[in-house]
Amino acid sequence: MSLIEVSRVTKDYLDGKTVIQALRGVDLSIEKGEFSAVAGPSGSGKTTLLNLIGGLDQPTGGSIHLDGIELSVLKPRQLHEMRLHHIGFVFQAYNLIPVLTARENVEFTMLLQGVAPRERKARALEMLEEVGLADEANRRPPAMSGGQQQRVAVARAIVTKPGIVLADEPTANLDSTTGAGLLDLMQNLNREYGVTFLFSTHDPMVMEYSRRLIRLRDGQIKSDETRST
Repeated sequence: MSLIEVSRVTKDYLDGKTVIQALRGVDLSIEKGEFSAVAGPSGSGKTTLLNLIGGLDQPTGGSIHLDGIELSVLKPRQLHEMRLHHIGFVFQAYNLIPVLTARENVEFTMLLQGVAPRERKARALEMLEEVGLADEANRRPPAMSGGQQQRVAVARAIVTKPGIVLADEPTANLDSTTGAGLLDLMQNLNREYGVTFLFSTHDPMVMEYSRRLIRLRDGQIKSDETRST
């Protein structure tokens, strides 16, 4: 069974009296351990698709299964628990808590999970070392570069060992050198820990790094290419 199963998914938005079809009958399977990207121009539906897979929004039609569980039948509390324990998120705008240190930001999801303080701290420090920020553990996001903040966001996303990490335009606010470093990091985490990554992007560099490239246009999958490694 695939980790993610998207079946005949549609998503409509109402803009005044006009119905906008963001997704039009999308079928997609994501296997464990993939390092894949959904690519397309602005308005193609790629961010909408990631939000649906992450349970941040509900489809208008069709179904999405994560590890065999259909997301649309879950109650809000169950959906929250699914996101908390099984999905890691990396957002374009980092979404770090500015008053918390890097270590405290990485600890935050574990805090919600009820992990004991000593274990939280040890795991957060270990993950910050993994992403090359061991010396920045006590700095707060406003005092860090964009690349450092995105690495903290990646550390926070993977410290709980989720089934999948969803990364929405992770390189959009980074220069090419910093973006390449971040992609190298995520690629290593994918290979070392088997973390499944699914990106949404229009960045050619992210497309080049990805082992599978799914192209969306006008809410439909136009091509799906897996490359040899």
